Amino acid sequence: MSTSSDDPVVKQFRDQISDNDLKIIELINKRLTLVDKLWRYKAEHGLDMYVPAREEWMVTFLSRANKGPLSQDALREVYRTIVETTKSEATRLGAG
Repeated sequence: MSTSSDDPVVKQFRDQISDNDLKIIELINKRLTLVDKLWRYKAEHGLDMYVPAREEWMVTFLSRANKGPLSQDALREVYRTIVETTKSEATRLGAG
């Protein structure tokens, strides 16, 4: 009996998904590095750390750029998760 792991098409899709997952992690780490630098700059210059209007602007910007199939609701959820995780990690790094 054949399993899905024996199927070359399944393997190809899984390999492509894994490649994309690696890219996602790389981009999240780049984002975190930039946020850490931004927060350190803001702290040094007495600027507000959190600007809710900026996050709302980004959600609108990304929603307009989203061509799908990711739904707008899912996009908002993913973005908010990334933002909250980034804030938490930047605080852990000592910038926040």
